[in-house]
Amino acid sequence: MKAKDLRKKTKEDLAVLLGDLAKERFNLKMQKGTGQLSKPDQVKKVRRDIARINTLINEMART
Repeated sequence: MKAKDLRKKTKEDLAVLLGDLAKERFNLKMQKGTGQLSKPDQVKKVRRDIARINTLINEMART
């Protein structure tokens, strides 16, 4: 996900997306723990997307 695309979304949309990514991160961690994870790089991508969304939410709160 690009920050440019995320900036177009509202704060509520970002919160929903953040919840979805948190669930996905949990599922990926469970798959990794059981050895069923087929794409290990996906964990890193989801983690960075979560950080990106949190950064944008904080930027919106400051303005």
